[in-house]
Amino acid sequence: MTFEDFLNQRLASLLRYATVLTCDPVQAQDIVQDVLVRAQQRWSRIGRMELPAAYVKRMVTNEFLSWRRRRTDVAVPFATIDALSPPVSDPTIVIDQRAALLAGIARLPRKQRAAVVLRYYDGCTDEEIATELGCSTGTVRSHISRAVATLRAAIQTEQELHR
Repeated sequence: MTFEDFLNQRLASLLRYATVLTCDPVQAQDIVQDVLVRAQQRWSRIGRMELPAAYVKRMVTNEFLSWRRRRTDVAVPFATIDALSPPVSDPTIVIDQRAALLAGIARLPRKQRAAVVLRYYDGCTDEEIATELGCSTGTVRSHISRAVATLRAAIQTEQELHR
């Protein structure tokens, strides 16, 4: 598979994945661009791998984790988060819960956010997430447990505000 073929097949999914990780389409594009520049330089090796897409996806995850270390946290505007999927006609409380959930995801520590995205967006198992994040399965379960507790609290707070 050539690098151009890889881009044609995987660019959109890499951008979607990075957008969910970062909650910011512009930052996601920057991360994917940085990763693809490095991947193109090493494509003779990466292209021969059994699963080059998994390798490049791992590069995106690692870039996201290191990107967050290099940059200060910035508030993620809701308009950017809503660009992930167009809102549908839901009752107001559902929209408020969704906004609280997405805002909560944006505030999670980077490894917790990556673990949640890999589990609930990508459908990965604990073992796959552990491999992706370079940690143990127990740490993955801990990250997800803490993240879910934080997200539940954010939604509950939002519900109490609207009562």
